[in-house]
Amino acid sequence: MPTPTLLGVPYDAASSFRRGAAGAPSRIREALHSPAGNVWTETFVDLSAGPLRDAGDATIPERGDVLMAIEAAAARVLGDNGSPIALGGDHAITYPLVKAVRRLHPRFTILHVDAHPDLYDEFQGDRYSHACPFARIMEAGLADRLVQVGIRAMTGHQRDQARRFGVEVIDMQAWYTGSRPMIDGSVYVSIDLDGIDPAFAPGVSHPEPGGLTVRDVIALVQQLGGPLVGADIVECNPDVDPNGLTSRVAAKLVKEIAARMIGSVT
Repeated sequence: MPTPTLLGVPYDAASSFRRGAAGAPSRIREALHSPAGNVWTETFVDLSAGPLRDAGDATIPERGDVLMAIEAAAARVLGDNGSPIALGGDHAITYPLVKAVRRLHPRFTILHVDAHPDLYDEFQGDRYSHACPFARIMEAGLADRLVQVGIRAMTGHQRDQARRFGVEVIDMQAWYTGSRPMIDGSVYVSIDLDGIDPAFAPGVSHPEPGGLTVRDVIALVQQLGGPLVGADIVECNPDVDPNGLTSRVAAKLVKEIAARMIGSVT
């Protein structure tokens, strides 16, 4: 069985408004190992006993192809029989991460939690902006399905993109009336922390009121039916994170994702 493996990706050069997410991997690790809590999961997995590895941080080159470097770092984790749990960084990192996972897992659904669909064809002249990763993923055929949950800041262009790519969108209006994703088979989970209401995760660059609770997102992870082949948690910005609360939310999600990976049948 692949081992859940942390991979820090300290990259935020694709951020469109406020940078700072590159500082998140170390803060999330600090929260994960803080003596204020413990590393047991809600399903009674003791992560201190060895089932969660840490591959350190991907090396982000000052020059050259950053996305290729991130993809290569994820490929190394996968090649070492690991299931990556990437700690962003901004959401641009998801595209190279999914490219790496797709080579090993030829079929999977992406479950994407976010306030924003990140489906722009380009944003501010950048096709690899953090506002564009799922357009790149879908046009390259890197996922069999894309299911988005928590959306509440979709533009007309992104609505057209969702229709173009056959994206299944459960926005907050639909969530509030009871819609839930139905996902069978292997799944990759991508969690933008601004998908969670800023009352619970304020330390993000693009806070959008009216979102999911932390419990909502934990339940989504715990109730997945098939194998969890990879995950990323992105857009925590320590520069605007009062009392480190958002890092603690990310650490909580790391634990429950790791437990779900350990419980997957691969």
